Amino acid sequence: MGEEVNGGVSSGEGGAEQKSSCCSPIAVRDGAAPGAVGMVAGAEVVASRAADLVDDMVSLPGGSFLMGTDYAHGFPLDGEGPVRPVILTPFQIDRFPVTNDEFRAFVEATGYRTEAEIFGWSFVFWSHIPAERFEDLVEDTVAAAPWWCKVPGAFWRQPEGAGSDVRERGRHPVVHVSWNDARAYAAWASKSLPTEAQWEYAARGGLEQRLYPWGDELTPGGEHRCNVWQGQFPVEDTGEDGFRGSCPVDSFAANGFGIYSVTGNVWEWCADWFHASFSAKPQHDPAGPGEGQARVMKGGSFLCHASYCNRYRVAARTSNTPDSSTSNIGFRCVRVG
Repeated sequence: MGEEVNGGVSSGEGGAEQKSSCCSPIAVRDGAAPGAVGMVAGAEVVASRAADLVDDMVSLPGGSFLMGTDYAHGFPLDGEGPVRPVILTPFQIDRFPVTNDEFRAFVEATGYRTEAEIFGWSFVFWSHIPAERFEDLVEDTVAAAPWWCKVPGAFWRQPEGAGSDVRERGRHPVVHVSWNDARAYAAWASKSLPTEAQWEYAARGGLEQRLYPWGDELTPGGEHRCNVWQGQFPVEDTGEDGFRGSCPVDSFAANGFGIYSVTGNVWEWCADWFHASFSAKPQHDPAGPGEGQARVMKGGSFLCHASYCNRYRVAARTSNTPDSSTSNIGFRCVRVG
């Protein structure tokens, strides 16, 4: 275990700071972050391969919607409120989060290496590591959240470390991708990461000020509509929704805009730098502050649970540093114009 710093682990080589511990831990990386977009292979290869991709995107009209929430059981310090009118330019957004199959196409076309590969490790949730190999695979744990394990060799193609693979998970969202990795993929695909406002507008599916893309009940009529934690966190996930970990991106019904997997499954990176102070005045195409230390993430993940972190609500938000990666963070892309 590392030396405790601000409730987390630190500062030694490859340490971690605790933040929103069931959400995702912060990776403290040694050395400068690799310039992700600059690492992509030559422009000719990028353009020719990206042109072959099937663009499964949903066109949205934009316009005005009410962003944020004053939900009494939310996290005010996260900057969930106040509710504010936002006006968006029309845009397109990926119908699904980027999958392992899609990310593999990017890697094969460009030779791209993720930050988890370059730095040599990523965070994996404890119960997803084979018990008989735990001591061999886990180098350290986060002090205030020991369910998060530092696993050398964990990256998108080996999501639980050496010996694991994604051969049967082609339609699962890619994970162990940093914000820098997600931005590199988006640039290759001639897209960008969504602003938080674009993401929330799309996730709401046309419903105004509802908690979830389908309404205000998490399981209406007892029906599970997303992949989140059931049971006692972090000890037991009963898997009542059918999954203990990530699931295929089309496992649950789409929202009113035809967009899938915006609630639970994996957190999704947004373009914005994180801040938590908003005005109630109308905003046009907000894109967050010009600088910061962490990037916004939206949507919650398979680790979210009402007793601990109910950030699977569409207005909920959290953040992480741009070079952090875990087994529950992915992304999707947008295109404007």
